[in-house]
Formats: sequence, C-alpha cells, structure tokens
Amino acid sequence: MLEKRTFKELATVDHEWLKARHHFSFGKYWDPARMGFGPIRVWNDDEINPQTGFPMHGHKDMEIITYVREGAITHRDNMGNEGRTEAGDVQVMSAGSGVMHSEYNLEDEQTKLFQIWIEPRSNGGDARWDAKAFPKGDRAGELEILASGFDEDIESGALMIRADARLYGATLSNGTAITHELAADAHVYLVGSAGKLRINGEEIEARDALAIRDVTSLEIEALTDAELVFVEAFEAQN
Repeated sequence: MLEKRTFKELATVDHEWLKARHHFSFGKYWDPARMGFGPIRVWNDDEINPQTGFPMHGHKDMEIITYVREGAITHRDNMGNEGRTEAGDVQVMSAGSGVMHSEYNLEDEQTKLFQIWIEPRSNGGDARWDAKAFPKGDRAGELEILASGFDEDIESGALMIRADARLYGATLSNGTAITHELAADAHVYLVGSAGKLRINGEEIEARDALAIRDVTSLEIEALTDAELVFVEAFEAQN
C-alpha cells in the first residue's frame, strides 16, 4: 500500500499567529478515516509567526518530536528544561505520566516545523526532553536516524524516544537515488520537506506525504535538490 496525500488536501487551521495543516485528526479537525497510521498519531505542518507560540500546556503518554524546517523554536517545561532548536535540528519529549511545556517562536522570522506524535510502547513513567543539532551535511545523499526507540541507534547518536519507531531524515541533491529496506510489519509515513521526489514511482512535491504499508523497500530519487523525513514505526508488542 502506498497512499499519496497532497499538501493542498490536508485539513487547514488558521489562528492568525499559527497556520497548521493536519495530516491526521487533531484538535477541532476530526476525520474517522484519518485517526493516525499505526502508532503514528499526529503529524502537523505548522507555521508560527514571529514572537508568538504555544503557551504552557500539558500532555501525557505520548512521544512528541519536533523537526524544525525553517527558523527556530524555543522550548520551556516544568522540569526546568529550556532550549532553542534551529532549522534542520530535532527535539524530542516523552510526556510520560504528565508534563507541562511551552513552544515559542522568539525569532524575527516565521518558524516552520513538523510536529510528530507517536504512541509510546508503554504508558506512564517520568517525562523527559532532549534536543540535538543535526548538521544537514551529515545526511547529504543518505538517510540519517534522527530519533529512535532502539538502543543501537541511540548509541550511534540518535535522540531517544520511548516508542518502537525511528525518525529518518535526508538531504538529496538533484538526481541522487537511494534505497532503504523496510521491515514487513512497518508503518511508514514520509513527508517531503523541500524539493521534488519520486518514491517507488510516485512523485511528491514539498510537504506532500506518503502513507506506506506492506512494502519491502523504499526507492527514493531526488528530482530536484530535496529534503525528506519519515517515521518507520511498529505496533508495540504487549
């Protein structure tokens, strides 16, 4: 299964300070056919105006990943953490049994980011937050694991999440082609961040998405200079 979801068909919310596109049901947007994709519960494409943002609010029992596409986001939480995450970099938050946090664009330019929620392998536990700079040059022409719930990836430098999932990113120059093998039971949700790509014969523009299931490999080709991110997630084993 390979289902294309174009950027223009995504649900749109405009709060003046925030323009968001929802890949799945979120907030006031509800579609019973789009409640998530396997353990991937939320993928929001957010544009946050300068000097605005999300005030302090709470979450629990969710792994929340922020991938900044342009600008920067500043995080604060009730655990005492504070950090600024720039374009191309990633922050992760395990909500655990409960956390309060705020996310503000304190820059003089608009911030654009992907907000991704993944169901944890188990509920509860202590909340945690972390962030890391991932130079785009390090993933030029190849996939890099940015966040993961698997020990071998974390030991190699990926940010830790408490879910059976990996977040990949790549920046590809025009004409570059790469192949990625997939596990048989993986749910893969792939979004183009910039440029134009061909994935298993399907062309996507920037911010289009592909929901992928029962596919053994991804054949990725950059039709222009391009950037992509995707989550490869697995149902938790009880």
